[in-house]
Amino acid sequence: MLSDEEIKEINAERAHYPDSQAIGIEAMKIVQRYRGWISDESLRDIAEHLGLSADILDGAATFYNLIFRRPVGKHIILICDSVSCWIMGYEQILEQLKSELKIGLGETTADNLFTLLPSCCLGACEHAPVLIIDEELHRNVTPEKISTLLKTVTDKKDHGHSTDPKYPA
Repeated sequence: MLSDEEIKEINAERAHYPDSQAIGIEAMKIVQRYRGWISDESLRDIAEHLGLSADILDGAATFYNLIFRRPVGKHIILICDSVSCWIMGYEQILEQLKSELKIGLGETTADNLFTLLPSCCLGACEHAPVLIIDEELHRNVTPEKISTLLKTVTDKKDHGHSTDPKYPA
């Protein structure tokens, strides 16, 4: 069941969209911000609230790679694997991340702190290689910078997705 706050935010966004189908991704992003991911139950609840079929929303979620349909870590790392990043050292960055986190692409650390995901382009080719951690873009990344980046993230006070006490992080 959607929380009152989720419903309030979704309804506030509705005014900016021509129809219920157009707001589908935004509604999923709102719910994901509170819960960390979109479960089948959440998807059905969103679809019901918008008057859509769950299949339509699932199709959109499958296409949009920033809607997470399974649990993810508290911190999402998107590593760019575009040609520019590949040429400028993607493989070394990926190997360092895999070594320090002890996970591969598409996996989450045992402590549920990090999930490592590929991204086809992060739009900062002139600063390759790049990665995003929790929506913050990091440019000109080197293997030597990885430990500091990870430590900075884990040192932050807020380690959760949720801002709603009904859905703790």
